[in-house]
Order: sequence, then structure tokens, then C-alpha cells
Amino acid sequence: MNQTNNHQQKLRFPDGFLWGAATSSHQVEGDNTNNQWWEFEQRPGKIWHGDRSGLACNWWCNAEVDFDLMQHFGHNTHRMSLEWSRIEPTPGRFDHAAIDRYRAMLDGLRQRGLKPMVTFHHFTNPLWLEQLGGWENPDVVTYFQRYVRYAARELSDLCDLWLTINEPLVYVAQGWVRGIWPPEKISALGALRVFRHMMQAHGIGYQMIHAVAPAAKVGFAMPVRVFQPANPDSWLDRKAANLKRYLAEHVWIMSAVDGKIRFPFGFDEYHRTLEDSTDFIGLNFYTRDLVRFRPDPRLLFGEEHYHPQGEYSDSGWRGVYSEYAPQALNQIVHEVNVFHKPIYITENGLPDHDDDQRPRWLLGHLHQLHRAIQDGCDVRGYYHWTFTDNFEWSEGWGLRFGLIELDPQTQQRRPRPSAYMYSQIARNNAIERSLVEQYAPELLSLLF
Repeated sequence: MNQTNNHQQKLRFPDGFLWGAATSSHQVEGDNTNNQWWEFEQRPGKIWHGDRSGLACNWWCNAEVDFDLMQHFGHNTHRMSLEWSRIEPTPGRFDHAAIDRYRAMLDGLRQRGLKPMVTFHHFTNPLWLEQLGGWENPDVVTYFQRYVRYAARELSDLCDLWLTINEPLVYVAQGWVRGIWPPEKISALGALRVFRHMMQAHGIGYQMIHAVAPAAKVGFAMPVRVFQPANPDSWLDRKAANLKRYLAEHVWIMSAVDGKIRFPFGFDEYHRTLEDSTDFIGLNFYTRDLVRFRPDPRLLFGEEHYHPQGEYSDSGWRGVYSEYAPQALNQIVHEVNVFHKPIYITENGLPDHDDDQRPRWLLGHLHQLHRAIQDGCDVRGYYHWTFTDNFEWSEGWGLRFGLIELDPQTQQRRPRPSAYMYSQIARNNAIERSLVEQYAPELLSLLF
């Protein structure tokens, strides 16, 4: 039951709740020249405005500047990823200097009171893996096993919260269904092969981490969007929305629970290493989608759209990335809670370069998360995407998700107002009425 009422002065979160932000290696480290994304960036027309990651946020040389800011703003956790192409630059050869740098990063977080959550795969692959066929090659499962075994053995004394793979369905959809990310293919069979290999890799990765660190907690980060019928009275719209929700939300999670990889036409493939291969579920949530039926199997019989906030401009993107629908986060948490696994919100945010929408966005979504917790959902932490403005894949530097504004050329950082607001929430482990009055008074009647 939601316990908020007009007499409350704060919405308190459970003791030990984790408050932080999320990043990925290629987007923040800089000079990642040995993966397929760097190569993709060098080709004209692939990245918005011809942007390149370049120095990114300069984390490889000085991540500690942001770690200091995280500590200053009261975060108690941070989600980051490892760059496979740094750790294993050529097949079977591991770079000890790269591992030493990651050890320094993890130790730096811990010394500042931040609990690390570490992702093994966040969209990027070593160039040598791409040359061998990437995730379409069945040998990728063995390669991933080798990489995870080595990295977990070297780093598990500094981290006990792991994600094997980030957003596998996005990786498949962008690379093999829409064909707009590397390797730029449109192939249903290729997409199914990659999905199968990623599921197998997750299962074996889970086993490898637990082999070297039995007490570790291991999961994955799923992209979740609430699919709702554009016309609730339309049977076809409802069916199309339910199909998309099942494929995007449940298939991967169910496979990690019962070990069955589910393919079209009712064909299931059981893998022992995949059964019960998640200790928690990470949810990356950004928006809801309204689904209108279309007789096109390539669209899964449904065309998606949402009501965007803001508008495009030459100086940056203003909220067109998603729709403000925080109640959808509450819905998705309730739906995933049926799997009886702890839940972390591993990404949530919006691009807002002038920060005029982010405070309302944060407060609205955290309010709905609080309601889900009050209803009994086992949510353990929240990771805002992202801490410092970073390189946003094919959108380059055009999407500004950061609590901290970054000038990529000078590397100057400037905290946005939302950074101070989020800091107060993290420090107090609560949303206080006075905070809402200051940053989003229009939400007062809803939250309190």
C-alpha cells in the first residue's frame, strides 16, 4: 500500500538503499581504439554531426576526478563497465596494465565509500572478435567465458555486484534488425544467432563469476519499455503490445530462471548453465511505448510511438528521447517482481542539456519507485543515467544525460541543479517535501 499522505514530510527509502549513477567504458574512458565502435565512428555519416568519442570523459587517465564528485554529492554506489578490448587486446593475451587500471578504479570507488557494480559487456567488442564474426560466431561463448574468468579472478576481491551483459536486446535490434549500429546487418537469422549466443554467454559467465567468487551477486541489465496499446479498445493493438512486452521483458528473464532459450514457433532449447543464472534483475527504463497494430512481422505486428517532451534544436536535444510517464516504471517493477528476484534500476534518465526537465523527471520516477517498494517490490538501488555527460553512441555528444555538464574539449565539469537535488535524496535516503517545493513544486500534491 502506498503510505504517502498529506501529513508526511518525506518519502523514506529502505535502509541500505543504493544511490548512484551508471556509466559504460567506451562512453567515458577515451581513446578506446581497439573496438568496433571506434572503427565505426571513423566512418563519415555514422555519428550525429560527425562526432567521435575521442577523449570522452578522460576516465582512463583520470576517472578519479568524477569519483571525487560522486563522493562530494553523496553517492554510495557506482555502476561502470570493463572494456574487453583493453583487457584482452588480442585473442588469449591479457593486458595486466589494463587490469591494474581497473583495480585502481574499483579501489578508488571503494575508498570513497561507493560500492561498485561492474558490467562485463556494454555494446563493445575487441576488433579481433569482430574479425572472427563477432556474436554470430558460436565460439564467442568460449571467448566470453575466457574473458570473464580472467577478469573476475583479478577483480572479485574489489567487487561483489556484477552484470554479465547490458541490454542484449538493444544490441541485437540495433545491429541486426534495424541495422544502424555495427555490424549494420538486417538479418533475422543473424539476430536469432546473436540472441542465442548472448544467452549462453550470460549463463556461462554467471557460472564463471561464482566459481571464483561464490558470494558474489550476478545479474544482467535488461532494457524495459512498457508497451501499451495505442487504442485500448482495439483487440489488435492489445495483442501487438502484449507480444512486444513478452518478447522484450519476459523471454530473457524466463530463460535465466528455467534455462530454456525460447525461439519463435514454440521451439525451446534447454541449457543447464543457464538455469537459475541470475541473483537479481537490472532494469534500464526510459519510456513507455504506445503500440498500434501493423500487419508487418518485421515490426512484430506493431508500430511504436510515444509522446515526446520538448523539441529538437541545433544546440542539443531537448527531451525528445522519451516520454515523461513515471507510472510506467511502477508498472514494470511490479511485473518483474513476480520473478521473486531483487531488482535494481540500473539506468534511468533523459537528455536535458539545460536541466529544466530533469528534476521533475527524477522526482516523478523516484516517487513511483517508492510506491512500488511500499507495495512490497524488492528494489535495492537506483542508478541514474548518467553522472557526467558522455559519448552517446550514434547520437555522439548530442544527448546530454549528465548530472554534471561536461565540455569534451576542455574537460571542464559543471554540476547541474539536478546534481544537487539528487545529492540531497542520496544523503537523506529520502525525498523530502522541502526538496519538492524547491525543485518541482508542481509535483507537491502528487507526492505528498
